[in-house]
Amino acid sequence: MDWQQLLSSKRLGKPQIEDASFERTHFLKDYDRVVYSSAFRRLKDKTQVFPLSKNADVRTRLIHSLEVSCVGRSLGRRIGETIIRRHGLRNLDGADFGDILSAACLAHDIGNPPFGHAGEDAIQTAFQNWRRSETGQQIFLTPEQEADLNLFEGNAQGFRFLTRLGMPHRPGGLQLTCATLAAFTKYPRPAYLDSRVLGENPGKSAQKYGFFGAEQDLFTEVAQTVGLAPRFSPLPWWRRHPLTFLVEAADDICYSIVDLEDGFHMGYVPFQEAQDLLAPIAAVGHLAGSEGEVIKRLRAKAINELVTEAAELFLDWEPQILAGDFDEALLKFSRRGPALTAIEATTAQSVFRHPHVVRVKVAGYEVLGGLLTDFLNAIFTDNKKSKLTRYLLPAEFYDPQAAPYERILRATDYIASMTDIQATILFQQLRGITL
Repeated sequence: MDWQQLLSSKRLGKPQIEDASFERTHFLKDYDRVVYSSAFRRLKDKTQVFPLSKNADVRTRLIHSLEVSCVGRSLGRRIGETIIRRHGLRNLDGADFGDILSAACLAHDIGNPPFGHAGEDAIQTAFQNWRRSETGQQIFLTPEQEADLNLFEGNAQGFRFLTRLGMPHRPGGLQLTCATLAAFTKYPRPAYLDSRVLGENPGKSAQKYGFFGAEQDLFTEVAQTVGLAPRFSPLPWWRRHPLTFLVEAADDICYSIVDLEDGFHMGYVPFQEAQDLLAPIAAVGHLAGSEGEVIKRLRAKAINELVTEAAELFLDWEPQILAGDFDEALLKFSRRGPALTAIEATTAQSVFRHPHVVRVKVAGYEVLGGLLTDFLNAIFTDNKKSKLTRYLLPAEFYDPQAAPYERILRATDYIASMTDIQATILFQQLRGITL
């Protein structure tokens, strides 16, 4: 792959490259378009770790996305000038790398449904159960379409929003640059791939998928524009954009450190344990101050240390990444790996499995599963309740003339676009719990 092409400023849906302006470069415009999008605003009421939390100190998806964006910008600026010098790139600035990464990181969770990853699982399970129902069995779907819904994926929903739903009246949706869209896509493959082919081509980027069949042509255009290397020709499967490894690293850094800090603020992780876990990464001695202040300072120093190391690892592996011969998480090679593993084990046990967190996530299964089942039945049956329920679907999410696959996707679009509170209230109303 070639860096000059990988950093293409061509916008998806526009035939010509726009003229650049000093005040707002191509990639700064990408950032602004994400900030002003409706899906980004809704992240303020979507679960990061603690669903429906009333503790103002813990993160929502919105705050998490902003923090990941800051880390991504730092990573890009740290590696930008070195890459430009190594490859003699023209008409590019080191800040461009930071701006692309900042925009891609800002959008990295924009397709997540309510209740976080539990929401993804709830949609998958509800679709599979509905598919086994009398109504679901009558609907024809191709194996590729079936895989999109059986394995519903927030990353693919995010690409769908950025390239189609965000501005549905124009080609390319938000019309972000192809460089930003490619960096955003952690898993540049469709849902449906032969299990043998997947088994013979392992790697981090193969673990999930990044676009629905409905947007395959759009991602193909992105991949061809920036020159992504094919992974398994002629299948629509590509190697990652090199900057995607830094998008992933920024997310990994933030949730590893920040989930622990949030666990402390919620009272699930004792101060001494949180301090002992962060200190080896922060590489500092004794810190004075209140418990909350000490944890905040350790968090800041730990993130800074990991950003420095991740940038160094990227530059060390850059030749292999550019050749398409590297497909691992950068932090897998961190010398702080044991400390990060210890944090992961603690947050898994003390935070993710805490009864309060688990109770709300289980409730999320009921909420999203119930809503999807109700709307699918409303779309494909004609009893009196279904006809009434159809009135609750906004016009942009229901087209009776569309093919079944498209109608199901629009139902999942509607549910995935909701906030935790919106989904909960609608579910309660449909169940008669509240009017």
